[in-house]
Amino acid sequence: MTKIKLCGLSCVEDIRAANELCPEFIGFVFAEKSRRYISPEKAAALKKILRKEISAVGVFVDAEIKTVATLANQNIIDAIQLHGNEDDDYIKNLRALTDKLIIKAVHFDALKNFAADFLLIDSGAGDGKIFDWSLIKNFSRPYFLAGGLTPENVSAAIKFLKPFAVDVSSGIETNGRKDAAKMREFVTAVRGAIL
Repeated sequence: MTKIKLCGLSCVEDIRAANELCPEFIGFVFAEKSRRYISPEKAAALKKILRKEISAVGVFVDAEIKTVATLANQNIIDAIQLHGNEDDDYIKNLRALTDKLIIKAVHFDALKNFAADFLLIDSGAGDGKIFDWSLIKNFSRPYFLAGGLTPENVSAAIKFLKPFAVDVSSGIETNGRKDAAKMREFVTAVRGAIL
């Protein structure tokens, strides 16, 4: 079954909704330019109330390697998602400092096999737009699919691509805030998708 990542969670209400829905992953955004940014201190507090079986993924954009590794090794996050210009040397140096799972975001039209554990194939930078899924139909490596996913289209994406996981942020928001009802609709759509 396709796994679920609900990204950009930033408050206690978001975590409570996630705890009820129990996706495999949630995301904390540590990129300061993002409107979904949260501080490491806030993430640590939210992680304490997150169900143990849900992995918290830290999302970074060209962050200092030591900063990323520190958050990982303090168990504020369980996995690392790199969303900037990080290359294989960056990933190699990060791996020397932590054994956490590493996900590297790539644009759908510039696929490259990074040394990360998983790729996250996206259409942009959190702009909520989908891309032509047929462009990655034959991509054989397990990956996270992102970019414009919503409760209305995620089932079709899963049936067409069979990704390892789906990643959503803006598709579960109303007026720029996470919407518990949309979160539930998304999770229900993923779990109801027939492969």
